[in-house]
Amino acid sequence: MSIEQKINQLRDELRAHNYNYYVLDAPTISDYEFDIKLKELQALEDEHPEFYDANSPTQRVGGEVTKNFETVVHENRMYSLDNSYSKEDLQDWETRIKKLVDGAIQYTCELKYDGASMSLTYENGMLVRAVTRGDGFQGDNVTANVKTIKSVPLQLKGDYPPKFEIRGEIVLPFEGFNKMNEERIANGEEAYRNPRNTASGSLKLQNSAEVAKRPLECLLYSIKGENLGITTQFENLEKARAWGFKVPDVAKLANSIEDVLEFVAYWDEHRHDLPYETDGVVVKVNDLQQQEELGYTAKAPRWAMAYKFKAEQVSTRLNSISYQVGRTGAITPVANLEPVDLAGTTVKRASLHNADQIEKLDVRIGDTVYVEKGGEIIPKILGVDLSKRPQTSEPTIYIEHCPECGTTLIRKEGEAQHYCPNYNGCNPQIIGRIQHYISRKAMDIEGLGGETVALLVNEGLIKNYSDLYELTKEQVIPLERMAEKSADNLIEGIAQSVNIPFERVLYALGIRYVGETVAKKLAKHYKSIDAISNATEEDLVNVDEIGTKIAESVADFFSSEENNGIVERLKQFGVQLEISAEQLEGQTNILEGQSIVVSGVFESVSRNELKKLIEDNGGKVSSSISSKTSFIVAGDNMGPSKKQKAENLNIDIVSEYQFLQKIKLF
Repeated sequence: MSIEQKINQLRDELRAHNYNYYVLDAPTISDYEFDIKLKELQALEDEHPEFYDANSPTQRVGGEVTKNFETVVHENRMYSLDNSYSKEDLQDWETRIKKLVDGAIQYTCELKYDGASMSLTYENGMLVRAVTRGDGFQGDNVTANVKTIKSVPLQLKGDYPPKFEIRGEIVLPFEGFNKMNEERIANGEEAYRNPRNTASGSLKLQNSAEVAKRPLECLLYSIKGENLGITTQFENLEKARAWGFKVPDVAKLANSIEDVLEFVAYWDEHRHDLPYETDGVVVKVNDLQQQEELGYTAKAPRWAMAYKFKAEQVSTRLNSISYQVGRTGAITPVANLEPVDLAGTTVKRASLHNADQIEKLDVRIGDTVYVEKGGEIIPKILGVDLSKRPQTSEPTIYIEHCPECGTTLIRKEGEAQHYCPNYNGCNPQIIGRIQHYISRKAMDIEGLGGETVALLVNEGLIKNYSDLYELTKEQVIPLERMAEKSADNLIEGIAQSVNIPFERVLYALGIRYVGETVAKKLAKHYKSIDAISNATEEDLVNVDEIGTKIAESVADFFSSEENNGIVERLKQFGVQLEISAEQLEGQTNILEGQSIVVSGVFESVSRNELKKLIEDNGGKVSSSISSKTSFIVAGDNMGPSKKQKAENLNIDIVSEYQFLQKIKLF
């Protein structure tokens, strides 16, 4: 046997033993025998570097140091999930989706593990990239660290496709977490608070050798890619397991919401027997074609729902109420609590939302309050233990002036929140708007963080986001924790932001109610900032999905001379304030004003490509058939009830080829 053959044989053996131990939990050799084989392979690889393989079992020990984690755009967006908390929530969800798809609906029920979301990319059976969820659009490349996790296969087995992504959670089992804490306490160090945060923090350690020491695991649940030959979510799980991934085997197929609730009830009771943290159940429509039919909202898939287990509650004392000013001027009252442990974290604050909520709960300083950490990141106050209320307590009187600039607060009719109207003179608003401007989903300015923005404003170097483009290296170097390299990165990051496309710039401006989706709609419709600024409220409400509140807010923003001045300065600095010629290429108004439903399976273009073609040609993609539907593009397997509804409403059904002819692609 040649040296190369011996090396490959040892690699194959070690991969098999690694899989048996870390994925199947059924080792066939002792740890000692495994270590001997690993050392033998290491020695051979050291002697023969010409046979180096980045995915060799010896590479799991780590050692690579990453000082700056590269930002990577996800090929397939990582969406959030909508949450439900009751049988009624799930039934409402089922009612909604049954209106949108034909035929019986089966569900896959899986446990919702509480870890750090991860996307792994494999090419030709090899792990090539591991990226954190980030903001769903892009995340951090943590490949070197993830390679040290033993349950992540570096080389797949079986009939895997040439390229795909697989999603999952990096978790820290209770047993390993407890051992880590025992060691930390023995060394006189502070214990880690909970497994989830420790797992997430581990992925951003700079030295992968340190990550290798932590007993992290990776549980996979979703495969993404083209032409995978997989038709259901349950098959998704089975395929992933067959290729060598660690896939929890508790998943169940359910034929009704009643079956789903049985699964929920069982695991709500037995979840504490599991080796990992769980906080609920994820329910997915099993059929992948039905998933495609259902599609996505701006934030979440319509075909999935997270059912959250009942949240933990504790009681503690309300010490004081403070008021925070957001970037839009909205005032948020915050309860400052006597610190208390809740769901693995120490809770010191909870949101009180608004004046109405304070009045409804009759929350007073000195009260003992019930606190819950449910689906929201920030805990909330559920009520007051009146039996413990001090006799001297006084009702809470909501503030009348901005806590930062002293301006009299306003509250518009029909709105729950108070606002500080001092838009351009209230520091938290200024800082918040600039922080929003530089954020990932907006201008994504590398080298500039929220703390630095606050420093720049407080030092008087900038007053709005257009001032960023006049900053010099000499101005920023004296700032706290700012070295020469950091200053260079900051100035370069600002310079590069002029390449960000118009729709994201529009979102970055921070106009109230103009989120990512609305910004895309407005950019696509008006094509330039000038056209938007000249539009009246009446014009704006005629744009698809733009309501009165949004129209009022946009018109109000551009009625300000100061805002228009800032926009003009952004133009001078070269920021993209109109759709580029490249973006306009291939776009027409052929389908303007038409609402189009896409149904079935297509041959020459994918469903997503078809939807993009509709939007690029001025049309609107609708998920359900109604009297407002202009026509339906139907592929194979269009549901009979959809077809019947279309005929009843006298709506045209066109084939994929006829549609492509309509937009002049044939």
